[in-house]
Amino acid sequence: MHSDVVASRSADPRDSRESRNGSSPNLDAVSLAIIEQLQEDGRRPYAAIGKAVGLSEAAVRQRVQKLLDQGVMQIVAVTDPLTVGFRRQAMVGVHVEGDVESVAEALSAMSECEYVVMTAGSFDLMVEIVCEDDDHLLEVINRRMRAIPGVRSTESFVYLKLKKQTYMWGTR
Repeated sequence: MHSDVVASRSADPRDSRESRNGSSPNLDAVSLAIIEQLQEDGRRPYAAIGKAVGLSEAAVRQRVQKLLDQGVMQIVAVTDPLTVGFRRQAMVGVHVEGDVESVAEALSAMSECEYVVMTAGSFDLMVEIVCEDDDHLLEVINRRMRAIPGVRSTESFVYLKLKKQTYMWGTR
């Protein structure tokens, strides 16, 4: 048996080494090696991963499930947005008045917002948006994002061409 698609970073806004309940999961060298195997090929059979890391297929299956349950990783299909009907992407810097976390939560609830990151620097939040076209992008930014209480201003950085999209940073 094998996993279905590509291993990627956790969608949990906290550090990927912190579980969903706030405690740090025990990530030993074998678990880290399993993660790296799945980052190389998310469809790699558990038996092949086991051979690479020195475990049985069943033990790998159990460890992968534990990593998923802890929120350490997700297994997802990574697509080229253009090939699946999303012709416009943008990074939006957001200035917030008041509680940044409440604005981040509201943005996180929007399906078009792929990444919402609280930052230190020029912007309080950086938000990656994936839209069908320019009209959709305008609707998301102008009518929805800017309507969120606490959003003071936005600055959009429209993607002209996606040159690299990878989730192969390994483990450290």
